[in-house]
Amino acid sequence: MIVSTHRYVLLIEYDGAGYHGWQRQKNARTIQSCLEDALLSLCGQDITVHGSGRTDTGVHAEGQVAHFDLEHRWEPRRLAHAMNAHLRPERIAVLCVTSASQTFHARYAAIERTYRYRLVVRPAPLALEVNRAWRIAGPMHVDRIRAAGRHLLGRHDFTTFRSVHCQSRSPIRTLDSIDVNAWEDGRGLHINLVFTARSFLHRQVRSLVGSLVKVGQGSWSPERIADALKACDRSQCGPVAPAAGLTLMRVCYPDDPFKSVAASIRGAGHDS
Repeated sequence: MIVSTHRYVLLIEYDGAGYHGWQRQKNARTIQSCLEDALLSLCGQDITVHGSGRTDTGVHAEGQVAHFDLEHRWEPRRLAHAMNAHLRPERIAVLCVTSASQTFHARYAAIERTYRYRLVVRPAPLALEVNRAWRIAGPMHVDRIRAAGRHLLGRHDFTTFRSVHCQSRSPIRTLDSIDVNAWEDGRGLHINLVFTARSFLHRQVRSLVGSLVKVGQGSWSPERIADALKACDRSQCGPVAPAAGLTLMRVCYPDDPFKSVAASIRGAGHDS
């Protein structure tokens, strides 16, 4: 017998510290398994939650997108509240739920993904952002980072900047933009590196950040980034940046599934 199902799309945020990444694993707490456990408790069904991408151990998300199918129809807002109740006390929040057609797929329908990497430059260790940024003790030259980043834009073979365990069939990716935003306050120099592309290779962003930090510290010239890229040799990559500074910010689709419920995310009557 064919059972009709209803597809729902989630917008999720989570603190990746304490989780072994997105993907379900045996004997490990992951974001996917926590969501699926919550749905099992809620609906009594073994349900697979499909994410837009697999974040690594310790990586955070402010705008992860996922979908799943249920046999019974739910009012989306009620489903979001119920899932959050079953997720407590996990550091995972369902920001909103919306319904979608069976053709929607959180991973394969995505046309753009944006990641942010946080650096804090100061001698003192981090207290408030210990799991949310990479603290660099020494000086950092932001203009050198910007100059090096320009060599990475466009379509390239990113073999140098992908994990040896990467399972993607091709190392070719198109990096659409790298925005380097920096400001100083009484707590140090803050640098946000924001990367946008249709898709990324395994540990590509963290590999790029580790090499860009070498440039910012003066150990590498900006041109060495271009040489490393052309080498297509993993040994030419700088150190891989820690996972704690990386956050998946947003995933874009040709038809935004959350457009009609944006006000409910912000709160009625309040702009973001």
